[in-house]
Amino acid sequence: MTVDRLPLTGDEAADRLLVADPMALLIGFALDQQVPVQKAFSGPKVLLERLGTLDARRLAAVDEATLLAAAKGPPAIHRFPGAMAARVRELAAYVAREYDGDAARLWTDASDARDLKRRIGALPGFGAMKVASLYAVLARRLDIRLAGWEAELPSHPTLGDVDSPEALASYQATKRAAKIAARERITAS
Repeated sequence: MTVDRLPLTGDEAADRLLVADPMALLIGFALDQQVPVQKAFSGPKVLLERLGTLDARRLAAVDEATLLAAAKGPPAIHRFPGAMAARVRELAAYVAREYDGDAARLWTDASDARDLKRRIGALPGFGAMKVASLYAVLARRLDIRLAGWEAELPSHPTLGDVDSPEALASYQATKRAAKIAARERITAS
């Protein structure tokens, strides 16, 4: 079930880039915090247009002012463009150092599903939720199925369950409802 796009942005070119360029996928996940999914995963295409590359080595080496200007736009790639420019640089430097600039080696070099999740968790800024979600996207959408892959899938909904704009809307509604319920539990305590 190989796909040619991930329906996360509403922009066909941006959705295709997430599949075509592994670094774009990692950057999208890095940006996926405190902004809508559509905004986060559109960021790699915007950076590519503004910088001409998503090559990890080049992103890690681009001067700070240039990267910051690309992140700020307008429009900005995130509500915190300065922090996200730094996050992108940190991620790119990690990929350049650990995987010789080849983001796909994150999964092609993994020995099994647990190793893949460990590798994702070692990425700068990737906590448990991002690990689960990126792992699910790789396994469910991109057919990266290493030994033990099914046992490592999260039991809760993630972006790995999103296969259409409608599924994305449903995922986002479920996530919003869960956040509201969590806030209500805190205030009731």
